[in-house]
Amino acid sequence: MQEMPAHKAYRLLEAGPIVLVTTHDGERPNVMTMGFHMVVQHAPPLIGCVIGPWDHSYEALTATGECVIAIPTVDLAKKVVDIGNCSGRSVDKFAQFGLTALPARDVAAPLIGECLANIECRVEDTSLVERYHLFILRAVRIWTDPDRKERRRLHHNGDGTFTVDGRTIDLRERMVLWKQFQD
Repeated sequence: MQEMPAHKAYRLLEAGPIVLVTTHDGERPNVMTMGFHMVVQHAPPLIGCVIGPWDHSYEALTATGECVIAIPTVDLAKKVVDIGNCSGRSVDKFAQFGLTALPARDVAAPLIGECLANIECRVEDTSLVERYHLFILRAVRIWTDPDRKERRRLHHNGDGTFTVDGRTIDLRERMVLWKQFQD
């Protein structure tokens, strides 16, 4: 075994897909790239997301308490990185990157038409925001595109490289304690 600096733990644990987060500040929508997120619990469906004051989306999220988490696929990889390299303070990212803003049903933030899935969220808990910039979001509605051919998602390795989803193995029959979540 070779030692690795402790501050690089995220490089080993960041297994979730890179996502796009949309917000709406009342004037126009914005989108940001996010890699620091996690499922907190199944029921109610809670998601933890790190969005800080350095992100333009932070202002809209704190003001409205709403966002959409959109799941891009590998064909959007370059756009996903480029979206994360500019600020919505100075760029209309939907126009700049040719993204289709679709109306959500329960939140003002838009869905992204080019993504595999979109999760409408409301802020559930802000008690960790001041200290850790960690918002706890409740998923209120999920939209998926069953006709989308590309389904492979991107996983950031924390160093500018990405892993792309590959082969799926099915071990559902062994997941005896979690059958209620397999529908």
